[in-house]
Amino acid sequence: MSVSNPRTSVLAEIIREKNKRSHPKILVVGCGRGIEAAVLALELHAEVIGIDINTRFDIEAGRHAKLISGDATAMDFPDDTFDIVYSYHALEHIPDYHKALREMSRVLRAGGVWCIGTPNRRRLVGYVGGDSSWREKLAWNWVDWRMRLTGRFRNEYGAHAGFTSKELGEILSCHFADTHEVTNEYYRRLYAKNKISVSLLIKSGIGPFVFPSVYFLGNK
Repeated sequence: MSVSNPRTSVLAEIIREKNKRSHPKILVVGCGRGIEAAVLALELHAEVIGIDINTRFDIEAGRHAKLISGDATAMDFPDDTFDIVYSYHALEHIPDYHKALREMSRVLRAGGVWCIGTPNRRRLVGYVGGDSSWREKLAWNWVDWRMRLTGRFRNEYGAHAGFTSKELGEILSCHFADTHEVTNEYYRRLYAKNKISVSLLIKSGIGPFVFPSVYFLGNK
């Protein structure tokens, strides 16, 4: 594989178990540089379109997925176009996220799979993993904690806060009848080599404060 992202690979594995269609057509909403879109294309043998308001797309990713500029709240696709809709680290940046979710539901075919994740607003430490330097991660966590201490750790105040599991579940339930949280399953698979430690975090109730992101998935 010419592009890779272990986190997206784990989600692709979970999606594969839910998806019933071979060679699906996938939409990635808020695709960033396009790495996730490319990984999904390769892992799921899919035709993938990624949209983002920015166009700083990775050249190699663009060889595996069609990456275009687009507005998540007004997507230029017909109804029932995609078999899978995927979005990660995007919803918290969209002021009218309910409008974006209505659009995601509109373009998803009946029986199709959706997978949506955001940062976990209850996390004690964020920005785990990824390619950023430890200095950048330290600086970002300091900003997060400063906003927490002033009661402004919310998306509407410009924080990279995301949603709690409860918040995101309630938001998604407004648009998708079939809604399942897969956060614990995701981290069990991502850190399979440390599955005992992950299981202890989950059973002890500490997971929601340690896991940096929350994930939900379902069928339309």
